[in-house]
Amino acid sequence: MACTKCEDAMFADRTDAATQLAEALAKYRGKHPLVLAIPRGAVPIGAIVAQRLGGDLDLVLVRKLHAPGAPEFAIGAVDESGWVYLAPHASAVGATPGYVEEQKALEMEELVRRRELYTPGRERIAAEDRTVIVVDDGLATGATMIAALHAVRQGRPARLVCAVPVASEEAARLVGEKADEVVCLEVPRRFHAVGQFYASFPQLEDAEVIALLRKAHARPAAPHA
Repeated sequence: MACTKCEDAMFADRTDAATQLAEALAKYRGKHPLVLAIPRGAVPIGAIVAQRLGGDLDLVLVRKLHAPGAPEFAIGAVDESGWVYLAPHASAVGATPGYVEEQKALEMEELVRRRELYTPGRERIAAEDRTVIVVDDGLATGATMIAALHAVRQGRPARLVCAVPVASEEAARLVGEKADEVVCLEVPRRFHAVGQFYASFPQLEDAEVIALLRKAHARPAAPHA
């Protein structure tokens, strides 16, 4: 699917974005980072970054909480523990406490489904004392990344890095408060949706996520630096 505003496209596709992002993260090459991707769209990016840096690939599962009547507009996000981040604008767009609880319950069910589907019978790779790089394909509000960074921080990483190809100015500012470092290739002033910055931005299916994880975990483990 091509973006409707191709004059804004900064990346040909996720592979192009991932290749550029891996170069921006080159200082971590050989240091065996743990690369955590937010499904689904960030998984192909995370796979390339992990391979280029000689790191491990795994997932951090979070779900966006959407605004009433606007499924593409995030008012916050929830992680697997049930911790909720609510954006400052949540109440202004009609998200009552009851609505937020309903959304949380629905998205928690989806998180359980995805964990069982994507990593059946496999323990999560521990973040403790490691450099952890959390990747997404872009940040509009930053809500899901904030939830992801919060979740990963509980695992006591030595260094927590947020890495994305593109982010809105507000999202970049917000995630900067939660990560030890933010690596973002582009922060455009005019930001409507992540997809506008990709010439090709197809939606991923569960089967693609599973295939990418299997391929990554079939590679020999990179030696610790």
